[in-house]
Amino acid sequence: MRFKIVQAGDPVLRQVAQSLTTGEILKEDVQRLIRDMRDTMHDAPGVGLAAPQVGVSIQLAVIEDQEAFLKNLPAQELELKGRGPVPFHVLINPNIVSAGDDKVEFHEGCLSLSGFSALVPRAKSVRVEYLNEHGEPCVADATGWYARILQHEIDHLRGGLYIDRMQSRTFTTLENWTRYGKVKPVSGE
Repeated sequence: MRFKIVQAGDPVLRQVAQSLTTGEILKEDVQRLIRDMRDTMHDAPGVGLAAPQVGVSIQLAVIEDQEAFLKNLPAQELELKGRGPVPFHVLINPNIVSAGDDKVEFHEGCLSLSGFSALVPRAKSVRVEYLNEHGEPCVADATGWYARILQHEIDHLRGGLYIDRMQSRTFTTLENWTRYGKVKPVSGE
């Protein structure tokens, strides 16, 4: 099943999602939700999708940055962003336990703010503890674009959107972002 992705303004995107117990994680309805979220993320296409984005207020997100997304990007951009393929995985009850002091700013988009982008400062590196789809504890030590994806999805589970963190004067449509050379920060904020 493919979900319709909830858009900004829907109250579910602004709620702190409920955590899951191991017993709940292993139930068929949650396992089905994971499969359906993966299919929805692939169809969008996107690199991450949090349960609130499909109208379900639980602490669950799926992530995958496919090789296919990277093959047409310039090598310089991939290096600058620290971007490489990230295999599919599930984050349940994630918690950022440490974040590096170095911040980086790149344009972000969101499936729940369809058609828009803005510069968003994020920690360049993070350590995240979470449960996987089997209820097993896991740790992700992430840098670059993967760290950004993790922070973005965890924000969703806390009721946040990238527009809460963006440099407001860089907010643009994706069409204009492409047209004007991937907009640089505007001074005078």
